[in-house]
Amino acid sequence: MKQLLCIVSLLAGSVFFTQNASADTTSPGALLQEMNHASQSLNYELSFISINKQGVESLRYSHARLNNETLAQLLQMDGPRREVVQRGNEISYFEPGLDPFTLNGDYIVDSLPSLVYSDFKRLAPYYDFIPVGRTRVADRLCEVVRIVARDGTRYSYIVWLDSETHLPLRVDLLDRDGETLEQFRVISFTVEAQVPDKIKKLEKASLPPLLSMPDTEKNNFTWAPTWLPQGFTEVSSSRRPIPTLDVPVESRLYSDGLFSFSININRAEGVTGDQLLRTGRRTVSSEVRNSMEITVVGELPPQTAKRIADSVKFRATQ
Repeated sequence: MKQLLCIVSLLAGSVFFTQNASADTTSPGALLQEMNHASQSLNYELSFISINKQGVESLRYSHARLNNETLAQLLQMDGPRREVVQRGNEISYFEPGLDPFTLNGDYIVDSLPSLVYSDFKRLAPYYDFIPVGRTRVADRLCEVVRIVARDGTRYSYIVWLDSETHLPLRVDLLDRDGETLEQFRVISFTVEAQVPDKIKKLEKASLPPLLSMPDTEKNNFTWAPTWLPQGFTEVSSSRRPIPTLDVPVESRLYSDGLFSFSININRAEGVTGDQLLRTGRRTVSSEVRNSMEITVVGELPPQTAKRIADSVKFRATQ
């Protein structure tokens, strides 16, 4: 696995070339916004590999718009058949050994990198979009853009965009030292003017029932972080019991539109000492203070996650 990550890192550092045949005046931020639009509006199919610390997956993603509704399918190409289907705002999961189920959602989170769906106009105050040049991926000429947080507290991305369609053909997630944590890489793709018949069938397909989610309550916690990286805001909060333990955990979820993390607080039942662990893009930073366990989990470098955990302050209860 270490050798694989080294190979990926070398790929990320490959030499880009430029073409001077025509001047491209489109800003990198505008190119990224066009990627967002193309990914959600075109009829296309991508065959790609996803590389991370757990290994390599081979997948196929098909997407179309029909009657102002999104139809999409994600299929794992190797091993047991795993399939995810989207019809409108309903996303259905089919996995061996599990009963199929459906959840509400805007897009299939297990397919294209999440940055594809980001609003880059919103991100512009907190990130620099840096043009790197042009190169080829999947035998297509691509514009290459790097996405870097201005405050240096987050990971960064390098994105290869097809010059003609603006679809993403490669996306590398890099840590603060420039090491590649994850890579999405298209092997082949097609774009169609009409919706393919196999995708049209999803419009009439029988999908599993929609799972009901518990109603959210407005929570009034006695704690909050006093420092967050620029651009992060609270998205939701919850209070729920820990399975097998009679201990509730309070959580706040934060996002800047590109990365997300949660802060979780519960009574420290026999837990002592601090822990800091990173697996791929995900970091877990945990510490015990005043008999409370504070855990930050999310898409953050370890130093940033620990700083957030250290900043949590408790107020006296009335």
